[in-house]
Amino acid sequence: MIYIDTHTHLYDEQLNPDEDAMIQRAADAGVTKMYMPNCDSSTVNGMLRIAEQWPKNCFPMMGLHPTYVKDNYQQELATVKQWLGKHIFYGVGEIGLDYYWDLTYKTQQIEAFKLQIDWGLEHNLPIIIHSRESIQDCIDIVKKKQNGKLKGIFHCFGSSVIEARQIIELGFYMGIGGVVTFKKSNLPEVIQEIGLSNVVLETDAPYLAPVPYRGKRNESAYIPLIAQHIATTMDTPIEEVAAITTRNAEMVFNN
Repeated sequence: MIYIDTHTHLYDEQLNPDEDAMIQRAADAGVTKMYMPNCDSSTVNGMLRIAEQWPKNCFPMMGLHPTYVKDNYQQELATVKQWLGKHIFYGVGEIGLDYYWDLTYKTQQIEAFKLQIDWGLEHNLPIIIHSRESIQDCIDIVKKKQNGKLKGIFHCFGSSVIEARQIIELGFYMGIGGVVTFKKSNLPEVIQEIGLSNVVLETDAPYLAPVPYRGKRNESAYIPLIAQHIATTMDTPIEEVAAITTRNAEMVFNN
């Protein structure tokens, strides 16, 4: 079985101690492709270093994460634009809105999100959306920008069937990770309702590790655990979950 981790921060310092071994564990588990979202200018070099060392497995994306939108956000956006013009990337992300931690820069987050969506269209790249406590605003913004060519993933989807159906109508996909294995998660019911046609798998490593590793460091090798939980929930063979979600991810990233 072949899997794709559509969202993993392989460059995170929590993963540095055994970086090569961790990536090899993922490959050995069938996770042959791992897509790395950027956060800001400080994470670019580490991300590109990994992509260079593992060119067949690790693929970089470029964007400014909403929680990194601060007073210097215009400078950070200029850096994103510059990189998109001179290097190969596989998506614009991680971009979006985060209303959970702080609303101080809400207006600037919205501005940065809209601008980076435009860059995704300009470069014909999918967008990877962070939408914490802000999913309807993100959906509404994408809806206005959707011209038939915009595509991407609502990363770490954790909302209801109502939002899921809106995302499907936009032609977008939902990234499902370790949260689906949590006891109080509503995701199993949502997936049962909407099916797998617009679902891709992700870890968000080193965060949100699935059961039985919840609370510990996450890594891309745990993708099969997420797939198995979905398979059990849907009473579907894990081979089918792997095949459908991998095909979906390949459609997003044009592979």
